[in-house]
Amino acid sequence: MVSMPTQVKKRELPGDDSTSQRIIAAARRYFFSHGFRGVTMDDLAEELGMSKKTLYAGFHSKTALLEAVLEDKFRTVEGDFKRVVSERQADALESLRQLLACVQRHTEEIQPPFVRDIQRNAPEMFKQVEGKRRELIQRYFGRIFDEGRRQGIIRKDIPTKVMIEILLAATEGIVNPRKMAELGLTPKTGFNSVISIILTGALTENRWSKP
Repeated sequence: MVSMPTQVKKRELPGDDSTSQRIIAAARRYFFSHGFRGVTMDDLAEELGMSKKTLYAGFHSKTALLEAVLEDKFRTVEGDFKRVVSERQADALESLRQLLACVQRHTEEIQPPFVRDIQRNAPEMFKQVEGKRRELIQRYFGRIFDEGRRQGIIRKDIPTKVMIEILLAATEGIVNPRKMAELGLTPKTGFNSVISIILTGALTENRWSKP
């Protein structure tokens, strides 16, 4: 299992813990929308109305800030996934719907320039992102698929682990910069396409389109 980037090494901003989160939130918006390469620390300092000195007091480089943004992103993703799984245990199909709605919200935030830039300019971090994505899919989709098998909505003739590996292989094959550019997809449309095909084969009947 691949872990997330190591904890960002930064100095706390004296007396103002909220400043770091403000910086991360602004960087998250800019990086995910415009890409990592095209956004400068000057841009962020201007957007936040603070000096670069203050910005660098919390994050010594743009790469350190990117690590903090990714850590923040995956923390919110996992928090949402945990909530869905814990609240919807009695209804696996509804859990699956809610989990996918959650994925759609989170992938919609990430635009192709960011995925392209992180793969080109921070390849080791891109590998860590792929590893964390794999870990979350295995853990949370695996749990819902197992519960769906018990409830009779997920077919039992194919092991959950095999279905999850098919989902992972399709996700990694489609939701990557080269293939998304070739097919004209965004992370959201790419993942939606993958999951639609996989679930059509995984469910015991055509339940997905039913309200």
